[in-house]
Amino acid sequence: MQTAMLEKLQYISQGLTLADQKNNILKALDAGAIWIQIRWKQADESAFSLLAQQVLQVCQHFGAKCIINDHVQLAKELDVDGVHLGLTDCGIAEARQLLGAAKIIGGTANSLEDVQQRIAEKCDYIGLGPYKHTYTKQKLSPLLGIAGYEHIIREIHRQELTPVPIFAIGGISSLEDIQRLTETGVYGVAVSGLITQTPNIISSIKNLLP
Repeated sequence: MQTAMLEKLQYISQGLTLADQKNNILKALDAGAIWIQIRWKQADESAFSLLAQQVLQVCQHFGAKCIINDHVQLAKELDVDGVHLGLTDCGIAEARQLLGAAKIIGGTANSLEDVQQRIAEKCDYIGLGPYKHTYTKQKLSPLLGIAGYEHIIREIHRQELTPVPIFAIGGISSLEDIQRLTETGVYGVAVSGLITQTPNIISSIKNLLP
């Protein structure tokens, strides 16, 4: 997986029902999103599978990447573009063996130690957060804030770790947040609520990303 192939803005889906999820994703795609992560923790297997099938078709129509949160076996069955894995989900190596070298495999991190682990595991990108408080996760890890990102990115350079694209995630609620985060040196941002509530902000977000 080549870094140059990774869009710098990822939309993480929101919605309590299948209809809400699909509607929010469609709005994001219409507004210019070209990388969707399907995340629907409240759904059972069959509902999530149905949503993923429908969204994959729509993403293909828009020429957008489609990855799913966890659900590695389903990702293989549907041949989506990849998966995003939490620290307690399926391991990166296991997912890579199942999905193959061409698929995107991203991993969550909350600390420098997590980042070191993810780099060693050879994931394609790291979702580092949360930046601030977010309502999309029930079990929230310690908040990083700007200082947390600055520290971790400084240590990555100091330790000369293998570069892996780092996406800021969690509680990004304004263009000002995104501006400040890009100044820390992150590769991109993964945004949920801000885009769900105001899809047309996507073009403004893209203008801020390096």
